[in-house]
Amino acid sequence: MSTDQIEDLDTLVRRAAARWGERTAWTFDTRGEQLTFRQVEAGVAQLAGRLAGLGIGRGDRVAVLLRNRPEFPLTWLALARLGAAMVPVNTNYRRHDAGHLLADSGACLLVTEPEFLDLADALLSAVPTLEQVLDVDSPAPGAEPVAGAVAAVPEDLANIQYTSGTTGRPKGCLLPHRYWTVLAESMVSEFPRLCEDDVMLTAQPFHYIDPQWNVAAALLSGAHLVVLDRFHPATFWERVRAHGVTYFYCLGLMPGLLLRMPPHPLDRHHRVRAVQASAIPGQLHRQLEERWGVPWYEAFGMTETGADLRVREDGHDAAVGTGCVGRPTARRDVRIVGPDDRPVPRGEQGEIALRGAGLMDGYLGRPEATAEAFRGGWFHTGDLGRMDELGNVYHLGRTKDMIRRSGENISATEVEEVLQLHPAVHTAAVVAVPDELRGEEVKAYLVGDPVEPEELAAHCLEQMAYFKVPRYWEFREALPLTASERVAKGELLAADNLLAGSYDRVEKVWR
Repeated sequence: MSTDQIEDLDTLVRRAAARWGERTAWTFDTRGEQLTFRQVEAGVAQLAGRLAGLGIGRGDRVAVLLRNRPEFPLTWLALARLGAAMVPVNTNYRRHDAGHLLADSGACLLVTEPEFLDLADALLSAVPTLEQVLDVDSPAPGAEPVAGAVAAVPEDLANIQYTSGTTGRPKGCLLPHRYWTVLAESMVSEFPRLCEDDVMLTAQPFHYIDPQWNVAAALLSGAHLVVLDRFHPATFWERVRAHGVTYFYCLGLMPGLLLRMPPHPLDRHHRVRAVQASAIPGQLHRQLEERWGVPWYEAFGMTETGADLRVREDGHDAAVGTGCVGRPTARRDVRIVGPDDRPVPRGEQGEIALRGAGLMDGYLGRPEATAEAFRGGWFHTGDLGRMDELGNVYHLGRTKDMIRRSGENISATEVEEVLQLHPAVHTAAVVAVPDELRGEEVKAYLVGDPVEPEELAAHCLEQMAYFKVPRYWEFREALPLTASERVAKGELLAADNLLAGSYDRVEKVWR
């Protein structure tokens, strides 16, 4: 069976078991557990039987609140076998935010583990649709395995995956089976061309989308997938070396955190052939490659759209440090549009818009938001970019991350990059705050070593125009993060007084 004939997750599981049965499919590093491809299929059948015994079937929505353990992907694939959809729940959520996801999705069952049973009991009483809780560590007497799949079609719902919510409350993205198979197929037939000789690694929580597409891509390619409990900068490369990893994907703050670890004599002693990453800090890109001796390839994708744009081998050298996110995958079209949704000339800035096979089916219960996002038949990403004459796309920040100060447009991403060039700054987040005189002013939230705001301002003035330099400065021990390791700016902007505790560089006072 060729990869282009695989259009549902259960076919992916059964094909992998038949083709690579006794080979290792998954290794859960911290737990010391390994499953062969045949054991994955058996585990899916067993869990599908247990879920069916609880009345779960086609069209049901089931929430999953688990750490990085085999039962998470097994539950996802078992639900796919039954024609049900998974609703992943962030393990950091509590009654309010977890309750929103369960109520919004209409989840009827919560699959969890002992650590979260108290929360599960609270959710049972708070969420009207939630009827049952399944503890995966409890005995499962009399569950008959479900070996055959419900006749899934590519349009069937596989996930309700909630967006990270960097600027607002999370929305449920309706992801069909085709979303996953198209994404996985692109990883096998196109760069990085994953195959059965590869060892992949994922270090993010399974409630986020990346470990899930890693599972799908590994099942399609026959690659061995190594799963860490979470991202540990100090030991990350040690685990890469220990498992003979050949490929991994990372994003957000991860590259910068890795570079902050002390150099190691074995930094270049590994088998990694390619690293894909999203939002590689431009000023760090070359350092990453020089330190570990492996090319890092920028990639662009979203929860709503899957895998969209990527740099390939032939474009790598010219792309390093430029913000280039490459060209579209085979089943994706891209264009840069202006405020009128018409394409802008090559080289000009606009919004990145996408279309093609394997996108989400919309936002759950939000027809107006869905229509707005897909207006004109193109998905509007909310990301700014430009396209060069060769068709390469360059990412320029988020549309909602633009600050309008005295008629000047300021990219929050650009200011953040400059701030992070200062050795005392570990993490920076830049936002707009209302200002009566200028419309908006620039505020920076910083995590790092002790440093005077005026020193940082002087650093900025050496690197960029005066009007881009933050007026307000706030220092914190940590910043709120989304599941995708990006700063949750919505949480920062939700404060009653955005200036409290900030240094005002104009008035030269702490507010």
